Amino acid sequence: MKVTRREFMAGAGAAGLGLIQPARLRATAPTAPVAIAKCADYGTGFLSATEKLFDQLGGMGRLVKGKTVTIKINLTGEAGMRQEHFSAGRTSWTHPRTVGTIVHLLDKAGARRIRVVEGAWVWAASLEEFMYKANWDARLVLGAAPRVELVNTNLPYRGRKPYTRFPVPNGGHLFPAFDLNTVYAESDVLVSLAKLKQHDTAGITLSMKNCFGCSPTTIYGDKVPTDEPSPIPYGGRNQIGHSGSRQPPKSAPPEKDPTSPRQAGYRIPRFVADIVAALPVHLAIVDGVETIAGAELPRPGYTKMVSPGVVLAGTNCVTTDAVGAAVMGFDPMAERGTAPFEGCDSTLKLAEDLGVGTRDLKRIEVIGVPIQQARFSFPEHLGPRPAFGGRRSQ
Repeated sequence: MKVTRREFMAGAGAAGLGLIQPARLRATAPTAPVAIAKCADYGTGFLSATEKLFDQLGGMGRLVKGKTVTIKINLTGEAGMRQEHFSAGRTSWTHPRTVGTIVHLLDKAGARRIRVVEGAWVWAASLEEFMYKANWDARLVLGAAPRVELVNTNLPYRGRKPYTRFPVPNGGHLFPAFDLNTVYAESDVLVSLAKLKQHDTAGITLSMKNCFGCSPTTIYGDKVPTDEPSPIPYGGRNQIGHSGSRQPPKSAPPEKDPTSPRQAGYRIPRFVADIVAALPVHLAIVDGVETIAGAELPRPGYTKMVSPGVVLAGTNCVTTDAVGAAVMGFDPMAERGTAPFEGCDSTLKLAEDLGVGTRDLKRIEVIGVPIQQARFSFPEHLGPRPAFGGRRSQ
């Protein structure tokens, strides 16, 4: 893969900054307000709650007017996956009505073009195809605004440049840079539209963990070739992301230290922290209207549908996820070995170490509903959590 002068200089600068100590970056990590609203349903209640959140954050016009906006949704796992009889949008996935609502509001705020993207588990097919397999009506998303596109970022981007290199500022923990679908390079504003969930490997999965799916499985997936990206994706990201049993193709940057621990609880939090540093999230939205407790995907006897009835939004993914963790009943300052990070390192801390944002609630302004009133303790509603298993997922 050819690297432009701009990309080379950016990577060189990042390598130099890698000498900076995490403690120094942590102390100066930026902060941004996080807005919380109570919301009981995905109908007009979600529209009014989200519109109010956006107003409390200063309005979306200043962020998206005249811009190309990319919305990364969360459709992790296979199309037919269910928690009992509940639809995936009510449990483990972004709900289709939330996507349509956010598209509508961003268009109303003046976005020039809106792209809804996901690295979907449908091999060599479009995101629209995956939505239909999952019993979504893609027209509800495509019709929410005049200029909406759907992109499966697991596939090479159409055009002369399918992938673009994104260096990790301050050197990164696991990878110095990522080769991602060029749709992200064409974006002015990135929105992470995530679900309020626990995660069996990373402890919690909110707006940051949602970005793990930005890595194309043609490069970071299983069975990729040795030298170049695969023309079509195969499987998940277990070999490179979770176990570290192999490196990406030679066309992409290898790990910084291939002798580092080959354990998912070490690797996944670092992978996520690196990718949100390389690919900044400009707007984080976390849907906690309905979700599952216990893990990120439905697992019989292990997960349970719950209704926290909250929505969060912020312009910094770390501050938003820190507040989200507190709403879930967890301490965002927790270290490895303490819930929710019983078997993994804290993605919040690792992203803070890279200077992405602060996880310290004392430095974060909370607007709207106070954390105490929005709190929905996941451990209390789930009961004793089974022993950490580190199950593999997307």
